[in-house]
Amino acid sequence: MRVLVVGGAGYIGSHTALTLADAGHEPVVYDNLTMGHEWAVQWGEFVQGDLSDGDLLRKVLREHQIEAVIHFAAFAYVGESVQNPRKYFENNVVSTLSLLHAMLDSDVRQIIFSSTCASYGIPEQVPINESHPQNPINPYGDSKLMVERILHWYGEAYDLKWIALRYFNAAGADPQGRIGESHDPETHLIPLVIDAALERRGPVQIFGTDYATQDGTAVRDYIHVLDLADAHVRALEYLAGGGESQPINLGTGRGYSVREVLESVGRMSGRPVPFEEGPRREGDPPELVADPSRAAAVLGWRALYQELDDIVGTAWEWHSKS
Repeated sequence: MRVLVVGGAGYIGSHTALTLADAGHEPVVYDNLTMGHEWAVQWGEFVQGDLSDGDLLRKVLREHQIEAVIHFAAFAYVGESVQNPRKYFENNVVSTLSLLHAMLDSDVRQIIFSSTCASYGIPEQVPINESHPQNPINPYGDSKLMVERILHWYGEAYDLKWIALRYFNAAGADPQGRIGESHDPETHLIPLVIDAALERRGPVQIFGTDYATQDGTAVRDYIHVLDLADAHVRALEYLAGGGESQPINLGTGRGYSVREVLESVGRMSGRPVPFEEGPRREGDPPELVADPSRAAAVLGWRALYQELDDIVGTAWEWHSKS
């Protein structure tokens, strides 16, 4: 299939373009390079353009005879979304409408949408399945939920086929070292801990040590970026085969604490990671772990990287050499 990867110069998008090409598909990367990197576009043709540019999107969809879209292009900093919700709703929601309208006008009716576990808000039970209530506590999560609702109604009205992949904490890098994670500013825990171990930054801040978890620190479900990419390709092929539109959680089903991440990086680096303990951040849930059973049943998908050391190991190789 010829697939438009919107936001394909970013972290997860670039790994998905790689995986699409390995699976025999033809990715075309569309990115404005606000957050992405041109060096990460190594698979498929690159078109620089903005998500809000409906005319350019129509041109690309038609000229490249695109059959399906994978949509990653979004702002994703939770704290920033609280401070500047206008930016998040304008880009993540309004500009996504630009993409959807270009697709409908070009008769492209299949989309895989990059959603998030942030749409659930504070979990009522763990692990979290797809029927868990969605009550976002920040504009970022709300913007993703709004798009999910739009996809539902556009599916009803315009026969748009969609999968919303609600994934948990993306981590890791291509084991061959071709691409990896590079954000500015960096907010993800694993690269922050690695940078602290490499003395590229000061001590890691642990926000909260009094949670009702095994060691008092927050627990998250870390999923390797290539496992995420594989799920996107499987979702694409599932829709192409006539599968039903639906949301699907992506995670390993196993959580690791902040302290366990520090210990894992310490094993990789051969030295203890410097850290400082502080109070909880408002809105941080104690534990976020996916129930990935629907992904297994519907897509035949299971995370290959199950152990934290295996995930952290690929990230360590990337960051220590970059």
